[in-house]
Amino acid sequence: MTTLPESGAGPRLLSSRRRYSPPADAAVALADGRVFRGRSFGAKADAAGEVVFTTTMVGYQEVSSDPSFRGQIVCMTYPLIGNYGIHPDQSESRQPWIAGLIVREHCLEPSHDGSTGTIAEFLAANGIPGISEIDTRALTLHIRSVGDTRGVIVHDAAETDDAQLVARARAAPLPGELDVVGEVTVVEEETIGDAAGPHIVVLDCGVKRNIIRSLEKRGALITVLPFGSTLDDIRAHAPDGVIVSPGPGDPANLDAGLDVVSGVLEARIPYFGICLGHQLLARSIGAETRKLKFGHRGGNHPVRDVRTGEVTITSQNHGFEVDVDTVPRDHGWEVRLVNLNDGSVEGLGHRDLPVMTVQFHPESSPGPQDNDHLFDDFLSLVKSSRFGGGSPS
Repeated sequence: MTTLPESGAGPRLLSSRRRYSPPADAAVALADGRVFRGRSFGAKADAAGEVVFTTTMVGYQEVSSDPSFRGQIVCMTYPLIGNYGIHPDQSESRQPWIAGLIVREHCLEPSHDGSTGTIAEFLAANGIPGISEIDTRALTLHIRSVGDTRGVIVHDAAETDDAQLVARARAAPLPGELDVVGEVTVVEEETIGDAAGPHIVVLDCGVKRNIIRSLEKRGALITVLPFGSTLDDIRAHAPDGVIVSPGPGDPANLDAGLDVVSGVLEARIPYFGICLGHQLLARSIGAETRKLKFGHRGGNHPVRDVRTGEVTITSQNHGFEVDVDTVPRDHGWEVRLVNLNDGSVEGLGHRDLPVMTVQFHPESSPGPQDNDHLFDDFLSLVKSSRFGGGSPS
């Protein structure tokens, strides 16, 4: 006869007790009239901005601290957020940049030896509100239907009716209406790395730390310059190559960067444009950019190299694309990478100039590392280019 263990004996796989859940006190409201009610966590504050979603399954700290999310309220499609806590070395910038965070459930007791706190504590310490107990699947499907949209998180919304919340959502600013690049760029130049290595100038539109780490571990000397630096500022450093980083907002608002990019091309200094840097390169050669309906954000986007047929999985975070029909192919420019989900442009190159661009994030953080080799490819381009070395004029 089998004897059942006494109460409390043996492993406890499932608990019959349910944690008390307070009543819904917060809300997410969208400009089209949709309202989702849930529970506040993080900072006791409100947020306004563009509501977007990311399919990233892990890396919530990296997402929160990615400057490309400046001005956006981010919905995490993965339902369990915060399970491994917060780690001081995993932030991708000097602070988190998201306006607010939307999750299905956040973990109150992280399970990782290196954790120094919870996602709720991390957001609260940085003045960022979160909202949980939201049907994030329904919200994501709704955004896919209507597109990235203006919205708000209201942390104390129990007594506020839907009409008032929606009115506030319709007044929320979009990142493209603000100087978000000016907010996230470094204030002063920074130099990191090996003075004996190739000297790479990074124009900071919202650079992530893993871009710098990826260059540093390959023996490069990196000088990070704030967006707004002139071509003379860049050439004064006699760079062997230039990277224009990812960043937030609408590339059509950044005319100040076009002359710099054009000047780098004319000087034939090897150029690597990443995400926003890819879009600015496209605009500088006469191509146009346009807004995607709901952007590419997450770590599972397939991209094909049109020359080799190779497919890689990429990490992406952008709301705009280069219009493929406006790329000036008769001037030597080529579309070299395409997105397999929607056919959008994922990378440009030139038949003669030392140029490479990608719409995605080869540094990942978070996401797959399929394209980490692109930093090797760029440094090989720098070393082999007969045009290398941008000495001051």
